[in-house]
Amino acid sequence: MAHQHSIPIIEHSPSTHALKERELKQIKTLPPGSVIGILGSGQLGQMMSQAAHQLGYRVCVYDTIADGPASFVADEMMVGSFEDHEALGRFSKKADVITLEFENIPVSALQILSLKKPVYPGPGVIAICQDRILEKEFLRTHGFPLAPYEIVESAADVKKALFHFNAPCILKTATLGYDGKGQCQLEPGDDTLLAWEGLQTRRAVLEKKISFISEASVITARSLQGEMVTFSLQENIHRNGILDISITSPSFLDSLAAEKLGKAVAGAIGVIGLMTIEFFLLPNGSLLINELAPRPHNSGHHTLESSQTSQFEQAIRAVAGLPLGSTELLHEAVMVNLMGELWENGEPHWEALKGDSQAYLHLYQKKEAKKGRKMGHFTILGEDRAQILCDARRRFENLRKDSH
Repeated sequence: MAHQHSIPIIEHSPSTHALKERELKQIKTLPPGSVIGILGSGQLGQMMSQAAHQLGYRVCVYDTIADGPASFVADEMMVGSFEDHEALGRFSKKADVITLEFENIPVSALQILSLKKPVYPGPGVIAICQDRILEKEFLRTHGFPLAPYEIVESAADVKKALFHFNAPCILKTATLGYDGKGQCQLEPGDDTLLAWEGLQTRRAVLEKKISFISEASVITARSLQGEMVTFSLQENIHRNGILDISITSPSFLDSLAAEKLGKAVAGAIGVIGLMTIEFFLLPNGSLLINELAPRPHNSGHHTLESSQTSQFEQAIRAVAGLPLGSTELLHEAVMVNLMGELWENGEPHWEALKGDSQAYLHLYQKKEAKKGRKMGHFTILGEDRAQILCDARRRFENLRKDSH
């Protein structure tokens, strides 16, 4: 097998550890009118920008493209490479604090920015969460539950690990894999050379495939002061490796256990902002951690309407030094992703959602609908979980052109 990889040392700074009383007194809340710098211009950045505005902040977004969803709501949009140190320097002068909406940003860029302005989550946190090997080694080292895995760096490593597990496995690239990309399934006896060459990577993880009964996620917010709160656990249903539906308050999942794990991971890694943990629920009722995301998460979009404080407002509160808001669930909710496939036969029938006071539609203003691209979502609120799930599915089908 390939050798074990060392975990980056997480910098000892106010951004990563509980603070002493003297340090707490030095933390200053960002006053209204301050600028939140956001790395990334996708829909998460869009909704973070809207939350920042509601709290009285201005927003400057930096990305490699000019017309991402966040560009339509930000006060200023800066376009440049994450390798362009001069452009990053100009961006840092615009912002009072810097955060991000996706974790696949070069750590070197975050390190450069952190020398100029506070960056939350810090480079050490992002280094772990953008690399499956480092992430799994971090979780294993801290005793958190996860599926058996082996680090592989060649086809020979894959073959040896697959023989060791003697079970169906999933081969995942170490970096840049999301929404089901950068991975393939393997059975004992499969052509490991073909699988390895197909991923076009130098580092990967072979993970034993888990027989789970459900997937879930929990979102924890952690502030500069070390305060932590969690949002309600949600059940997640995926289609083609991409989140399809999220449902609040799954009765068969142990919410307290998940929330406890969420806080433990957020505290151990020292995140400032949000930490999302995706779980597998096993037949015996136990939970295994699948992945971490140090940012707002697709499964938490329903919090815009269902919760006292949305995940996006909470993310801004955390990095701005504000007290965290209440995560009380005000309504049961079902969130449905709207993928580019919905547009294949023309504009969807939006009237299917009109006239319903419990339906909330969010479109991300992306110019072109493509298969597998997240174009928007809608959320249905209610009191009966089974009923709103049924209503959400019916409304989604009514959006389709070919259903009329």
